[in-house]
Amino acid sequence: MDISDKINDPAEELENETAEAAEDVSEDIETPDADEDDAVSEYNDTASQYAELEEALHEANDKYIRLFAEYDNFRKRTAKEKTGIYQDASVQCIDKLLPVIDSFERSLEADCSDENFKNGMQMIWTQMQDFLSKMNVKEVEALGAEFDPNIHNAIQQLDGTDYASNHVCQVFQKGYMVGDKLVRPAMVAVAV
Repeated sequence: MDISDKINDPAEELENETAEAAEDVSEDIETPDADEDDAVSEYNDTASQYAELEEALHEANDKYIRLFAEYDNFRKRTAKEKTGIYQDASVQCIDKLLPVIDSFERSLEADCSDENFKNGMQMIWTQMQDFLSKMNVKEVEALGAEFDPNIHNAIQQLDGTDYASNHVCQVFQKGYMVGDKLVRPAMVAVAV
């Protein structure tokens, strides 16, 4: 091997460098198209993922809104049922108590020679009336009122009364309501 083999020819070196630079330039020229295609592909992938995530979010939001509405309806229905059950229980309790109230009221109308006994019974009756008003129990308007078959039970018709036609002229048994619910209709006689 001689020394000339070891020494590179400057022209040959320049030629090699030029060839390498040309390869680099050609690679650089091809690269933007490839990078652009990759960028477009990546953008399309990202856009489709975004659309899928947006759709999933919309579905989850829709399910949440429906679930919230169902829960709200359940809560309102339960509260309404609870109120209805309480009112029904009150009506049943008052209905069972009405015969006692009727008897007590008749006993107050009876003659009594013992004034202290009569005063004691009157105090108990006042307590009973307070209890009924706290339970929202009201008497059905009857005497002198126009006959209403929804709250009156006519058991007799009378002629020649001081009341107008189709008006209650006599009450045989008081009627009661709890709130707007009828517990017992009033038994009445109606003027003809």
